[in-house]
Amino acid sequence: MPNKSSATLNNPKSRLTVRNATIKDVSAIAGLTSRVYANTGMQGHNEGALTGQINNFPAGQFVVLVDEKVVGFCSTFRIAERHALKAHTWVEITGNGYASRHDPDGDWLYGLEVCVDPDFRGYRLGQRLYNERKKLCQSLGLKGIVFGGRLPTLAKRINRFKSVEEYVEQIKSKRLRDPVLSFQLHNGFELIGIIKNYLETDRESLGYGMHLIWRNPKVAGTAEAGTAKKYGGRLPDTVRIGTVQYMQRRVKSFDEFIEIVKYFVTVVADYKGDFVVFPELFTLQLLSIEDQEHKPAEAIEALTKYTPLLKEALRDMALRHNINIIGGSHPTRMENGRVENICYVFLRDGRIHEQPKIHPTPNEVYWWNIEGGSVLNAIETDCGPIGVLICYDSEFPELGRHLADQGVQILFVPFCTDERQSYLRVRYCCQARAVENQFYVVMSGNVGNLPNVANMDIQYAQSCILTPCDFPFARDGIAADTTPNVETVAIADLRPDSLMLARNNGTVQNMKDRRHDLYQVKWRGK
Repeated sequence: MPNKSSATLNNPKSRLTVRNATIKDVSAIAGLTSRVYANTGMQGHNEGALTGQINNFPAGQFVVLVDEKVVGFCSTFRIAERHALKAHTWVEITGNGYASRHDPDGDWLYGLEVCVDPDFRGYRLGQRLYNERKKLCQSLGLKGIVFGGRLPTLAKRINRFKSVEEYVEQIKSKRLRDPVLSFQLHNGFELIGIIKNYLETDRESLGYGMHLIWRNPKVAGTAEAGTAKKYGGRLPDTVRIGTVQYMQRRVKSFDEFIEIVKYFVTVVADYKGDFVVFPELFTLQLLSIEDQEHKPAEAIEALTKYTPLLKEALRDMALRHNINIIGGSHPTRMENGRVENICYVFLRDGRIHEQPKIHPTPNEVYWWNIEGGSVLNAIETDCGPIGVLICYDSEFPELGRHLADQGVQILFVPFCTDERQSYLRVRYCCQARAVENQFYVVMSGNVGNLPNVANMDIQYAQSCILTPCDFPFARDGIAADTTPNVETVAIADLRPDSLMLARNNGTVQNMKDRRHDLYQVKWRGK
């Protein structure tokens, strides 16, 4: 049974947010650190120290909230390189935990603390806090981040090794795993030394501190020497998209289907993606479980019973993997009896949005009696406003323009096409939407086949990430694409700033040069 805290996050109405800590959070943070360090020999931060951290450097302290509960905390301050990169103790460099050595002119960001409520581990809260540190470091133009990390497995394992250095080398070479050091190395931190007597009360680490740094790639002269591979590195002013070209195949259970989806979510999340995109109607795979062809009405009813499970599973993935999921589309019987083709969008803060398909195709009307929705709104995300047009909807320019007028910067188009001509209609229209609205368009389609599933017998797709056609973008207006009809993922980094440049100072300026005195798009829906 889940504990009480986990059950709170499982509530669909719960929200996960990251923000700067304030003095009002001090008591809750103190309680959190006491729980985290219980039974370790170390003590949590007292309220005086936490008050000092916030007052000395307000911009450098962050909390993670589930609704109003503080479940994560991160503390930093600025320090000069001459202090940061030489051996030191935690007490002396942090001013005994008060961040009293904060230097407004310091060229490095020092990590004083990161901790996560034990009841909320598994949701990449530590990753979110590390991301906030990196954003802060780069916004301030600092050389990088430095801190003394823990090694909580050391005391239990050291007898098997000749030295601490040998043990650490085993972790660096990935022959052993430590939950803290392995995580930090995976996040691009470099071990520059092992500090003895860094924090004597840390019995699990035998007092040692792992002297770690992360070099800001946007500051000249901080690039790491040598040939170490910076796998999956990215800049903070980009949005990383992973579009899944999804293979339709028979599955034996809902759990098997979810494991396939989880695999692709994990892949894109491991590449530090902001969005992972699935195709239209990808859930029709669930109709293969019973290995018999359903009549159209039976097919919709069979799918509808999976809707609550699907929403619960993908929302949980978005939270745990710290990624926004564009959940393809799922034919759903609505409460009023209508059948609509719905794209569920799962944000990494726990919110779920629904975007119905406005124009069902003749096949959808014939096979499943699907009706068109009447709602088309921009969706606010932590990466800016986005929009969704499901397949056929992309072929109606009024819809793309309506979203562009709402400030959308990225348009997601989950699609499902059976042969090349159908695919090219969607592809060419998506490229046109990118040009005329000067935004990015991301397409995600199905491949493979589903015998005994009506209207899903064959598939054709070449998923891609499209850009406007101008100098700031890819030469052919294609940021990334896939090999046709092969299950794969295409990933690209998109720059919202490039859109603003194109819209305001591009070779052509479609958004600015519209003749509002002659024509307009007037929305009569919701």
